Amino acid sequence: MLTRLKQMKAHFIEIAERISDPAVIADQARWRELVKEHANLEPIIAAYDEFTAIETGLEEARAILEDKSADKDMQLLAEEELRELSAKREEKLQDLKVLLLPKDKNDERNVIIEIRAGTGGDEAALFGSVLMRMYQRYAERHGFKYELIDMNETEMGGIKEAVFSLNGRGAYSRMKFESGVHRVQRVPETETQGRIHTSAATVAVLPEADDIEVELNMSDLRIDTYRSSGAGGQHVNKTESAIRITHIPTGIVVQSQDERSQGRNKEQAMKVLKSRLYELYTAEQAEKEASARKSQVGSGDRSERIRTYNFPQGRVTDHRINMTLYKLPQFIDGDMDEIIEGLILAERTRLLSGEEG
Repeated sequence: MLTRLKQMKAHFIEIAERISDPAVIADQARWRELVKEHANLEPIIAAYDEFTAIETGLEEARAILEDKSADKDMQLLAEEELRELSAKREEKLQDLKVLLLPKDKNDERNVIIEIRAGTGGDEAALFGSVLMRMYQRYAERHGFKYELIDMNETEMGGIKEAVFSLNGRGAYSRMKFESGVHRVQRVPETETQGRIHTSAATVAVLPEADDIEVELNMSDLRIDTYRSSGAGGQHVNKTESAIRITHIPTGIVVQSQDERSQGRNKEQAMKVLKSRLYELYTAEQAEKEASARKSQVGSGDRSERIRTYNFPQGRVTDHRINMTLYKLPQFIDGDMDEIIEGLILAERTRLLSGEEG
């Protein structure tokens, strides 16, 4: 690992020199590539520089201890320095291992989130609206821009289905563990006997695809227009501004009806279609590497039950990391970081043990 870091440091210095080369600056596309690579390497090299400074300090402390003519007070100071720096060395070594972990290429992307009511009828749809609000509140806390794409509401205020995007750097890195089945246990308002009902909603988190990655042949698409509708099927729009796109080869159907402009709805629907196709293609690729994914913290499988929200007990439990918090009201108000950080740490630990094994 240290040999690799030494090579990275030399490469980092070389990139810094090339960025200031007038010939490279003239090629703006190449220059931007190098600036991005330099920025990605910067935290690793900063940590490596700290590590080498600690190593130098350790060598100096050992030299004093080995020097028989050294003053006794100096040797005592050197012993203390050795203890402190040895502990710092282990910490910094761990930091470097984390920084060198393979990055998920989608981590910095925007995300498209789809919520669908599962088993439980109206109660599942109401829970779907709770999840949607939870993600909106989480987005606000982290500075992500929330944008509704499509929503199918029930007369009771629940959602059968909702599609929205969260835009902001690193959105996917924080939201990717939300894919799966979310189960709720609570007493519905319509329940006269006070019995607890269990229902569920399914969440899918898709990284937003770039145009370069997903090429669409327009002859493979069927585009239909229709009138936007509100809860219970009431027309809220007299013009056919809503868009439905069918990708004929795969049978994937997407729609957008939240915007008043047909052009904007088409743009939103195409964004969702590209992201679903990107997910489909990458899932096919992942099948070929299935053994490497089996131990992943949350495979992203939509049939996997990942979390339970128990309202009578005020608790939320994430089954993948066996973490239970007794602060359900705060959690559904967007205070999700404790569990999300736990999932990130578990994934990091898995990668570290895999790397060392």
